[in-house]
Amino acid sequence: MIRPARYLFTFLLITTGCLISACTRNVKPAPAGLRAHAQRQTQPATQGYTARPDVQMFITRLVQRDGFDKQWLEKTLATARRRDAILAAIAKPYESKPWYQYKSLFVNDARINAGIGFWNMHAQDLTKAQQHYGVPASVIVAILGVESFYGRQKGGYPVLDALTTLAFDYPPRAVFFQDELEQYLLLCREQSFDARSLTGSYAGAMGVPQFMPDSYRQYAVTSDSGGHPDIWDNWGDITGSVANYFHIHGWQPGGLVAVPAAVPAGKTVPPTLTTTNIGALRQQGVVLSAGLAADTPAILIPLQLEHGIQYWVGLNNFRVITQYNRSPLYAMAVFDLSVRIAEARALEGHNAPP
Repeated sequence: MIRPARYLFTFLLITTGCLISACTRNVKPAPAGLRAHAQRQTQPATQGYTARPDVQMFITRLVQRDGFDKQWLEKTLATARRRDAILAAIAKPYESKPWYQYKSLFVNDARINAGIGFWNMHAQDLTKAQQHYGVPASVIVAILGVESFYGRQKGGYPVLDALTTLAFDYPPRAVFFQDELEQYLLLCREQSFDARSLTGSYAGAMGVPQFMPDSYRQYAVTSDSGGHPDIWDNWGDITGSVANYFHIHGWQPGGLVAVPAAVPAGKTVPPTLTTTNIGALRQQGVVLSAGLAADTPAILIPLQLEHGIQYWVGLNNFRVITQYNRSPLYAMAVFDLSVRIAEARALEGHNAPP
């Protein structure tokens, strides 16, 4: 997932479709659930990354800034392989689809039904996370449903390969991914992980909640008093880490996420939409719930349907979801899936945590 965005953020118009010293003694393997899927491809590419001047500059920077052992860095990065499949995947993200196509990928019967089952199975952990952090269990479930289908689809790319490929062979976001590669190497040093043992998404996101390395180091929590957070196999850590992420980014317990809106026929929506407030939207002719105060921060969200556009207004908790992934399509999918799972589970006679 993308690293947290700033509070004031800009949405793309969707009407056209969106968008250690590094001592490695006592190195421990990846968590059990991940180890089974690790791809132990340790042969470097024909032209190893460490032969490149930009990689050597990166290594020097980490030695100076973080106190890494240069020999360890060179040895580790020499095993990284460029993955053309990763470059192809990031060039065609799901978020480039229009809403009506994107939604069907994540808000469907399979994820709703699996979400109910997941909630029932992990009700105790979800209740604990909701009561401690104030984030609804339904939202935590929906995040895990969208991110990894409740842990079934955690990705099979070696994280080292993914981050190195994007850090040095994907210029549009090289700075971001070099930073995440640095965070990953710090994580491996802190936890004595073998840097080649972890797998994840094509973007280097890890575990059931698909945390980027920086997000793991900042927001992952452990449900007991010992050890490091395990976002691969420990469901208490997994649910608690997602809830903590939202809590720290300003989730308002009991607050709304988004409300439907209407825009007068013929009104032109500007190509970029930035955070505004309810009063300003009303002055522009947007019709929405009367119970919202004029100074409430908000964003107008146009969603491309097969025929026409559907409008919603995102509020603070919508903004918080976009800290997990900047795309408004993503945030709407999480919101929609959370509502549908909660409603379907209630029909089965289950109550949500208080």
